[in-house]
Amino acid sequence: MNPTLTIAKREFKSYFDSPLAYVVICLSLFLLGVGVFIWPRPFWQIDRATLAQMFEVIPIGLVVLIVPVVTMRLVAEEKRSGTLEMLITLPVRDSEVILGKFLGCVGFYAAMLALTFTYPIILIRLGKPEMGPIFASYLGLFLFGASFVAIGLLASALSKSQVVGFVGAFVVLLFLFLIEWMAQTGGGWLTSVIRYIGIQQHLENFGKGIIDTKDVIYYLSVVALCLLLSVRAMQAWKWR
Repeated sequence: MNPTLTIAKREFKSYFDSPLAYVVICLSLFLLGVGVFIWPRPFWQIDRATLAQMFEVIPIGLVVLIVPVVTMRLVAEEKRSGTLEMLITLPVRDSEVILGKFLGCVGFYAAMLALTFTYPIILIRLGKPEMGPIFASYLGLFLFGASFVAIGLLASALSKSQVVGFVGAFVVLLFLFLIEWMAQTGGGWLTSVIRYIGIQQHLENFGKGIIDTKDVIYYLSVVALCLLLSVRAMQAWKWR
């Protein structure tokens, strides 16, 4: 089997070998249920078949909080335990290690996202929602989460402990949200550049059912850049 897929399979399975996956999934679904049906606007008072509120809750309420938890151990824990040294002595390239860990974690995130399909199913039974925006929103959330996983992986690759990896990923992800909010009060080309860097605004078109190539390219560019930097971080650690 391809080394990348072997590492991805190992990484994905490792989540379910500990209570972490079950705690994270249960907590995520609970918080999502509260966000969709109770707060800030009760679902039954919206009076239309839409999941717009769910797609507002997931980015900040779940991805920013949950992704650092599931990515903090990817490289940092292997450094601490010494298993990373054993892994890099095998006939496998650094890029394959990083890509495998990324795919394993993205697979776990996709599994969590798939569990929310119950909400569209419920909505279809209750009304006649527009499926285009729903499908586009799920695509946007997948790309959104994949870019966050890549950022969390980079934070873990640069860290020596899980706690530092968690804090680093959380601070960066929160910054990418706040920088867009801070730029709303300004004007000019600099504000436009800052807003483009902000990660959430690229999710807005998906929520409207619009799949814009510039938004797709943005998320894929974040993933590619973070994976490249993660490989460099591993190489620097190995030769240190």
